[in-house]
Amino acid sequence: MPKINTDREKIQELLTRSVSNVYPNREYLEKLLRSGQRLSLYLGIDPTGDSLHLGHAINLEKLRAFQELGHQVILLIGDFTAMVGDPTDKKATRQPLTRAQVLSNAKDYKKQAAKFLDFTGPNKALWKYNSDWHDKLQFPKIMEVASHFTVQQLLERDMFQERIKNSRPISLHEFLYPLLQAYDCIAMKVDGELGGNDQTFNMLSGRDLSKTMLHKDKFVLTMKLLEDQTGKKMGKTEGNMLALKDSAKDMYGKVMSWTDGMILPGFELCTRIPMKEIKLLVDIPNPRNAKARLAYEITKIFHGKDAAMKAGREFEKVFSKKENPEDIKVFGVKPGSINPIDLLMAMKFINSKSEAKRLVEGGGLKLNHNKVVDWQKNITIKSGDVIQAGKRKFGKIK
Repeated sequence: MPKINTDREKIQELLTRSVSNVYPNREYLEKLLRSGQRLSLYLGIDPTGDSLHLGHAINLEKLRAFQELGHQVILLIGDFTAMVGDPTDKKATRQPLTRAQVLSNAKDYKKQAAKFLDFTGPNKALWKYNSDWHDKLQFPKIMEVASHFTVQQLLERDMFQERIKNSRPISLHEFLYPLLQAYDCIAMKVDGELGGNDQTFNMLSGRDLSKTMLHKDKFVLTMKLLEDQTGKKMGKTEGNMLALKDSAKDMYGKVMSWTDGMILPGFELCTRIPMKEIKLLVDIPNPRNAKARLAYEITKIFHGKDAAMKAGREFEKVFSKKENPEDIKVFGVKPGSINPIDLLMAMKFINSKSEAKRLVEGGGLKLNHNKVVDWQKNITIKSGDVIQAGKRKFGKIK
């Protein structure tokens, strides 16, 4: 049995940094953490995409903090619930996934999560799949679980109210999603759960179910979300996802594209720099330097110090000094006259002609650092020319 660390300063950091809310309250959880009792808690992730992203990393970092204090942490892969589809924040029903798709999506999750959690040590994190119990649930048990919820309670959710208002359907399987997630707590008999604050309804449903079926209180710790300038959370649904499978160069570049308003929350949520030091970093006159430090710190977590430094040098070379990247890819395209759309398609920089047209019209195509603005007019290319599509795609004509 690992020794439980009850250091007051570490507990305060755990309860405050990146934390949105604690249920039933912060004092309750602080008392548990100070008691020396070994707690069990979990983070659930539905594998709806083929990589974890920065939003998951924020939650994994907090789970790591519990593990370092000696508590039992569980990373639960929702291979069953992913096939149902979490309706949270969704204006329409998700496209259903098969079990094969879900498991394929999750194939690299453990390797990525190992950047945060220890799956092999004396206090190893547990790796579980919720299909282990949901596949075995029989209808009488489902009826028992359902009896602890009301239709009015589930209809309170904002996205359901919006769908009703706009005459959009609510599928019964997604309506019952909170019941399935709530039952995860019953199957594992955990003391607590953590997740993004967009999951508050689902996690509190599990807390209610724990009270009625297990007669125990379950704490819920909700985490802040990393949001863009419009208030949308960073994630694959919004199209601004920083995936943990991204290269060091792409990861660094994506962070550098964030608005200045995201620098402070980025340091708090996505790095391990002490909060006292973060305040000094953000208060400096030049926010670009602070953003560069943020990009370095995030990239370092996933790719190491050397790769992060190289990505920083490359970014400075390409975007500040307007030079070509060191590792530019070479493409075999016939020199001569060619339509810009055909060039982009030949280099596989763009997935469709309509997307290529929008890129050119938006000034996103450059030939030797000069913008190409007319997609209907042919351009002349020769061996050695450098093509840039968007901010981060470069290619040299051979």
